[in-house]
Parts: sequence; C-alpha cells; structure tokens
Amino acid sequence: MSKNILAAVGKGVKPLPITDVRIRRIMDDGKMKAVATLTFDDEFVVHDIRIVEGQNGLFVSMPSRRTAEGGYRDIAHPITAEARQMIHDIVLRAYHDAIGE
Repeated sequence: MSKNILAAVGKGVKPLPITDVRIRRIMDDGKMKAVATLTFDDEFVVHDIRIVEGQNGLFVSMPSRRTAEGGYRDIAHPITAEARQMIHDIVLRAYHDAIGE
C-alpha cells in the first residue's frame, strides 16, 4: 500500500456514518431470524449481516464464507468493540422495528 493511501486511511479519518439499515428477510423458523444490509455514508454497502438467536438472546453475525477446513471466516467486520456495539445496536433496533416490537 502506498504511503499516500496509508496516510488517508490512518488515524484521524472520520468513520463513515450508517445511513441506511434494511432488514431484507425475516424467518420464523430456526435460529437465523433475519438478514440485514447496512449502507455507510450512502456510498458503501455490506449485505448478508445475519441476526441470529443464540443462547443469550439475539446477536448480529457479520457476513462470512466457509473455509477449506470447514470453519467460517468473516468477509467484513468491525475492528473496534465500539464499532461492533454500534452496528449490533442499530441492526437489532431495525429488526425490532421491522417485526413490530
């Protein structure tokens, strides 16, 4: 990566705001409850964010792909705990709005 690109994406760059959340599919059966799409700053989209029912309630699972070893690896994910919490809260709020809770 060039020094110019590293400088542009380095510390001090403002994060892209989430400008749209869409709950694209809601399922009644099974642990997966819905699939969401996030749009950042009306310019970047992340599809296939899953809302899953776990042992401790709902959680947000980032898009992933299956590895050759049979596990899963995230394709896109937040780096900081704060970003992860923000995405979790926003996606679950949109899900609850979509199902009428």
